[in-house]
Amino acid sequence: NVGGYSAEKFDSALDWMLSSDQHLGIWAKGEDAEELVTIRADVFCVESSQPRLGFVCRLKNALYTAISNLFMALIGIFILWIILIFLRYHWQELEEEEKQMFAMVEKIIDVVKHQHIDWTLRKEQDPYIGILHVRDSLIMPKDRKRLRKVWDRSVKFVEDNESRVRTESHRIAGADLMVWRWTEARNKYPR
Repeated sequence: NVGGYSAEKFDSALDWMLSSDQHLGIWAKGEDAEELVTIRADVFCVESSQPRLGFVCRLKNALYTAISNLFMALIGIFILWIILIFLRYHWQELEEEEKQMFAMVEKIIDVVKHQHIDWTLRKEQDPYIGILHVRDSLIMPKDRKRLRKVWDRSVKFVEDNESRVRTESHRIAGADLMVWRWTEARNKYPR
């Protein structure tokens, strides 16, 4: 009955129910029991839209609701699990790529250093070595496409973080090429 206690809560719930577009399983009735109303002032009582359902029907409805809620929860958990697997795989890939990058940086430093040593011992003509020449000596042609990202990160790391290796531009055979030069302060090998 509308005239009961907690009128404010009931009124706000009733207003929400009347303004809602979805069927909530409750009908608002007027003075005439057969009359459905949509205005708050005309409401006399509220009634379940399925009052005469039998026990078996109500049990089926309850089971259907419980199973559908459980199914939705399981789908949500499955989606979260798939996302977690994807993120784990992605993090492992990034970690492996970083390991490859640091291994490549060590190889680059070693090649540039040996170029400098060979130059000081007069085994090489130039004190520098081309960046692409280093790439070609470290990465087989069949692996260059697969390792391109690792190579690019390694070059950037050497340019930004390695003080013993300087990046320069030189004209070689009529073309401007980027090269690396070893710039360690102490020279252990006499010229």
